[in-house]
Amino acid sequence: MRSPLALFRGVRHPEAFHGRGVTRGFFEGWYIKLVTADLSQRWAVIPGVFRGITDGSADDSRDEAFVQVLDGVTGRAWYHRFDASEFEASDTAFSVRVGPNTFSPQGVHLETEQLRGDITFTDPLDPWPVTLLEPGIMGWYGHVPFLECFHAVVSFGHGLAGSLEIEGTPHSFDTGRGYIEKDWGKAFPDGYVWLASNHLEGAADASLIGSVAIIPWLGGAFRGFIVGLKHGGRLYRWTTYTRATQLRLDVDDTHVHWSVTGRDGTLELHAERVRGGLLKAPLRKAMLERVEETIDARVQVRHTDRHGKVLLDTTALATGLEIVGDIERLRGLKGR
Repeated sequence: MRSPLALFRGVRHPEAFHGRGVTRGFFEGWYIKLVTADLSQRWAVIPGVFRGITDGSADDSRDEAFVQVLDGVTGRAWYHRFDASEFEASDTAFSVRVGPNTFSPQGVHLETEQLRGDITFTDPLDPWPVTLLEPGIMGWYGHVPFLECFHAVVSFGHGLAGSLEIEGTPHSFDTGRGYIEKDWGKAFPDGYVWLASNHLEGAADASLIGSVAIIPWLGGAFRGFIVGLKHGGRLYRWTTYTRATQLRLDVDDTHVHWSVTGRDGTLELHAERVRGGLLKAPLRKAMLERVEETIDARVQVRHTDRHGKVLLDTTALATGLEIVGDIERLRGLKGR
């Protein structure tokens, strides 16, 4: 069980490790996106740890560390399992090691079958702002200790330098672009839509992150959402905790149509679905292959202010997109 001090420290440092002292029913993973300048190489690397709920027998241990690798161009995915003892992480900063693979604000060192080499981050990481009342992207919900799943944006975007051997062939990531977010808690939601891109045409500084999910709450559930759009040096937010309103959420086999409105205006998102690779996601007892993710979606983004003036109208490229679980239930739930 985590101490009150550890809980407080975790709220103040969403980028850090939150599992110290938790022995059962816990996962934590960092989603690290690496994209070359010409978008020809798009990779997601996800280091993390999982501690499952067991029946108490000596041969029922479900603990493991992992590094998942997703090729965003081909949709291929790999899961590299490590003993839980090969996982180390700081509870005050973004600093993670899984076996020989390391991840920090300075960059990453990778030794997997698919990716080998060193990537340096050439800019300081750019996180979602953390304040006492709103500790990151979760807002005041970040203070609620019983939530099933927590989320954080470690960096909206940063430059890259260095090269990786990709299945034996070297590729330069110089002047490429990176992105980092993370999740931790007991399990992923039963249904959710997630998307993220920091490759918005004509807006070099722009970044988009959005998620709408089934949130268990006091014996029931509600539809919670978080959308952040950063452009022109400002972060615009549409979230449950800022009392924004979801106008539309339609999901079919080929598209996602999602629009929200609030004090920062109206945001319309129209995403094209493409087939991706299968990643493992945490359930309460084990890591199971259940999440189909791509880094190849395209999203039409249109942001207007409260008076109808267009602030941004563009296309997000190399977009990460996940549509998972009971989407009909998600659409039918009320917000808060």
